[in-house]
Amino acid sequence: MQMGSSTSITILSLGFLFLLSVFSSFCTTVCISEARNNTLRVGEELRKYKRARALLKRLNKPSLKIIQSPDGDTIDCVPIHKQPAFDHPRLRGQKPLEPPKRPRGYVHVRNISINSNQDEITHIQQLWTVSGEACPDGTIPIRRTKEEDILRARSIKRFGRKPVAAGVRRDSISSGHEHAVGFVMGEQYYGAKASMNVWAPRVASQSEFSLSQIWVISGSFGNDLNTIEAGWQVSPQLYGDNLPRFFTYWTTDAYQATGCYNLLCSGFVQTNNRIAMGAAISPTSSYRGAQFDISLLIWKDPNHGNWWLEFGSGVLVGYWPSVLFSHLADHASMIQFGGEIVNTGSNGFHSETQMGSGHFAHEGFGKSAYFRNLEIVDWDNSLIPLTNLRVLADHPNCYDIQGGINTVWGNYFYFGGPGRNMKCP
Repeated sequence: MQMGSSTSITILSLGFLFLLSVFSSFCTTVCISEARNNTLRVGEELRKYKRARALLKRLNKPSLKIIQSPDGDTIDCVPIHKQPAFDHPRLRGQKPLEPPKRPRGYVHVRNISINSNQDEITHIQQLWTVSGEACPDGTIPIRRTKEEDILRARSIKRFGRKPVAAGVRRDSISSGHEHAVGFVMGEQYYGAKASMNVWAPRVASQSEFSLSQIWVISGSFGNDLNTIEAGWQVSPQLYGDNLPRFFTYWTTDAYQATGCYNLLCSGFVQTNNRIAMGAAISPTSSYRGAQFDISLLIWKDPNHGNWWLEFGSGVLVGYWPSVLFSHLADHASMIQFGGEIVNTGSNGFHSETQMGSGHFAHEGFGKSAYFRNLEIVDWDNSLIPLTNLRVLADHPNCYDIQGGINTVWGNYFYFGGPGRNMKCP
């Protein structure tokens, strides 16, 4: 009995030791693997942090004055000759050009409230200016890029850029970008002008946006697409909030490797010390209430060939040098006005991101988003009303558009919608 019992204990002990050995071996393998994974993750995070810091150093130029905006933005007043544009190899060493003459037929348009029920006219401004602070002469205001701005982006390499194959109507079906636009094509165009009301549409997720803008387009809709874009947008991923912000964009290769938003790469030359690209706009339009709109003019200087941008009443913001472009170095072949959203289609449903006011076009003034007084610049540097304006919505059950013409607003259209609804599942 004693020997049998001793043998049983020995067998149990050996079994336990075997299991312990197997477990130890397994644990060693797993622990080493986990340790390696942790090391890789730490290494990748460190590389990402270093890339972000290097990008911040390149984007945020030394400033002569710093202004804190009530919305949390920091505005750096950067010497005009040290702005990001002049990092571009084809612009290095240059200085901003003098303003060109406006197109013939030009009329100053203020950025104001146009609600006829208001006795007092309210002017639109950017939030960073409400304190009365301003950037001194010889500097330009640049919205400071923060580390969290870069880390929110899907890719540090593509920070400040739209996704490839995005942004213009003909690419929308495959890219998740949806539009409701008015457009003209078939002629040679040298600029465009319009007024649009400003809203604060709801954006359903951080990776989506909603905007209202003008596109100046040339080239095919392949890899050689050239565009210049300006308007307002709500983009939580880019700006970290849901405020409507004045923005610009450009590309010469269909959003692949060239161009960016605002001043987040070298290219656009800013000349104005009162407007900060990417800064929030205030106030905004309200449903059945006051309508606040901004006027934008983009046109090609016939002397130097650069594309200039005006915001509101005679305020020149700056220009896109013609050397940036291939097709737009000559002229545009299409002008587009309207709204764009990103629909990520999460959970298999259409996005609830709103376009414009979040209401359909048929609701009209005070309820829907609009573009009014649409004009183009012709070969003779003259502003003329549009002819043959066409309107198109990619997904009219989600966002639609209705055009018209009258003696006060000239060519105009209402557009927008709520996104997901009973007819847009």
